[in-house]
Amino acid sequence: MLAPTGSRHRLATALAALGLLAVGVAVQTAGAATPARAATTHRVLFDDGHAEEAGNADWIISTSKPDPLAEDSSPSAETDWTGALSSWGVALQKSGGYSLKTATSALTYGGSATTDLSNFDTLVLPEPNTLFTTAEKTAIMNFVKNGGGLFMISDHTGADRNNDGEDAVEILNDLMTNNSVDSTDPFGFSIDSLDVGSGYPAAISDSADPVLHGDFGTVTKSLIADGTTATLKPADNAAVKGLVYRSGYSGNTGAFFVTSTFGSGRVAFWGDSSPVDDGTGQSGNTLYDGWNDSGATNAPLALNATAWLAGAGSSGGGGGGGSCTAAQLLGNNGFESGNTTWSASSGVITNSSSKSARTGSYYAWLDGYGTATTDTLSQSVTVPSGCTTAALSFFLHIDTAETTTSTAYDTLKVQVLNSSGTVLATLATYSNLNAASGYTQRTFSLASYAGQTVTLKFTGTEGSTLQTSFVVDDTALNVS
Repeated sequence: MLAPTGSRHRLATALAALGLLAVGVAVQTAGAATPARAATTHRVLFDDGHAEEAGNADWIISTSKPDPLAEDSSPSAETDWTGALSSWGVALQKSGGYSLKTATSALTYGGSATTDLSNFDTLVLPEPNTLFTTAEKTAIMNFVKNGGGLFMISDHTGADRNNDGEDAVEILNDLMTNNSVDSTDPFGFSIDSLDVGSGYPAAISDSADPVLHGDFGTVTKSLIADGTTATLKPADNAAVKGLVYRSGYSGNTGAFFVTSTFGSGRVAFWGDSSPVDDGTGQSGNTLYDGWNDSGATNAPLALNATAWLAGAGSSGGGGGGGSCTAAQLLGNNGFESGNTTWSASSGVITNSSSKSARTGSYYAWLDGYGTATTDTLSQSVTVPSGCTTAALSFFLHIDTAETTTSTAYDTLKVQVLNSSGTVLATLATYSNLNAASGYTQRTFSLASYAGQTVTLKFTGTEGSTLQTSFVVDDTALNVS
């Protein structure tokens, strides 16, 4: 039941507003059979900017960077490109449906660099050994949320190849739990601090899963040779799924290969780098051939997963292409993560008992002070160019102490702004004249903004006397 009308008082402990964050969208291939050439070229970026070649590692598809084709423009064997991941890269290149590049500098999203994430459908992080910067984590998370694919490959705990105090387990967990986009277990799993010496983790039985049964073959087992696993948390993200499990484990523990989604994007995790090591690479590295291990089907697993992450069979991708995956795009859309993702005036996002959330505990409460006040609530989002439907919705409750039946003293504007802050449209203006009991759902089409990054902004403006409260909950931007 909603609380009765009354003046609002700011609390010293009110949640502080965060800066505006970008959110957006874009949106599937042993010893591996080679599928027919795809009609769409899927763009895959392999990271080599975080000590992936440190120590005894050589996690690159080619020594030619960013473009491996400069080493050999038509590779037919894994040794035509130099790197411990050359088999992976050559197999994708030979399939005819992929464009591959290597990043050697800081990862960005929305910039002008050739290796900017906006130019790709999938990012591969093959056992990174230095922490991602705050800006890089924001870029990666927004890339995925906007439809990109993220392939994270770990190693065992303590595999600190460059002796900087960080290993891949810590670095990838830090990416998931310490970023400015969503740190509330966004993918629904965490990486275990383990060193599992050896084994052949087995695939689950699921004939419909495109990673286990894809164009590049069927997955039965993988290889673990000093690696780790993940713990699944489906309560945090119902899409998380364990595909391959360490012997004796199932369900939410001991998952060696995991898939999930985030926003409009897809995520894959592999608990060891040994399965993608093809035994070749640069001189001076001691490498092992897990790619062709006869007891496992690591090549189909890597290739099918890459295809699934890239959205094989659809067009475009990477948070700005021409494809559209049906999804809800707003972050923290029910405000249950508190003052994250949204940019809001102090105290707007709250779980105060003075009002009632429509669902959960948190909601957004603009104005309600009985004094001259302006409160704002906003979030940036990219509407994918391939989507024909983009429905913005939210539930709104208005109560007021105003007695007039003709004058709008207090207002709430719902607007769409461009990246420069210019108002593109005012979707609606509500006022004290719209006061009513309970929440009412409001819906607007943003389909005309397809292909654009816009800011959704609520602005509540209150006069000098008699409060009006504008209470928002359960927002959504559903695209298809």
